[in-house]
Amino acid sequence: MSYLPQGTVYGTLLNFRSEHEALSAQMHEAPYKAPPKAPILYVKTANTFSPHGVDIPVPQRVPEVEIGATVGLVMKSATEVAGCVLMNDLSIPHASFFRPPVKFKCLDGFLGIGAEVRAADPAALQIEVFVNGELRQAVRFDALVRDPQRLLADVAEFMTLGEGDVLLLGCDAPRPHARAGDRIELRSSALGTLSNTLVPEAA
Repeated sequence: MSYLPQGTVYGTLLNFRSEHEALSAQMHEAPYKAPPKAPILYVKTANTFSPHGVDIPVPQRVPEVEIGATVGLVMKSATEVAGCVLMNDLSIPHASFFRPPVKFKCLDGFLGIGAEVRAADPAALQIEVFVNGELRQAVRFDALVRDPQRLLADVAEFMTLGEGDVLLLGCDAPRPHARAGDRIELRSSALGTLSNTLVPEAA
């Protein structure tokens, strides 16, 4: 039986150096006028969950979606990680990453979830992203602003994670795009394969 999160799934923004550098100029503009000091989190609600192998509907008004290949830390307790799982944090392309609106991040089915949780060193993981069999991105988790241990410690400064919660490590930039009809595969030697096909949403 495929894994599904039993707690809350939290995404993390600006945790890849490439993404942080690409948006550094915006960080000094109003209203913030400075880079964020704490991790920026958002919730991927339960309606977004799509297990491995399940088709993901794309609304007719959305020409393309962003692929967000990432790793989820599945929590055993507030500070202890039970294991890691592949996740595809899909979103509608949008300009601002500081406060991502729910309408871009939390559409039905917009979180592909790997089939199982496995023990792994998250900082050593790599993911290859394929669209229709073509390699589109290679993600290395040694390129983080906050490594997994520091991210957990910094999050613990302002909130408590519970058993079954999942903390995503973030997504590299630039993110590849896909559209209805495309098959997306995330492959990791340590965590297996996560595969979903984008399909047009029923009218």
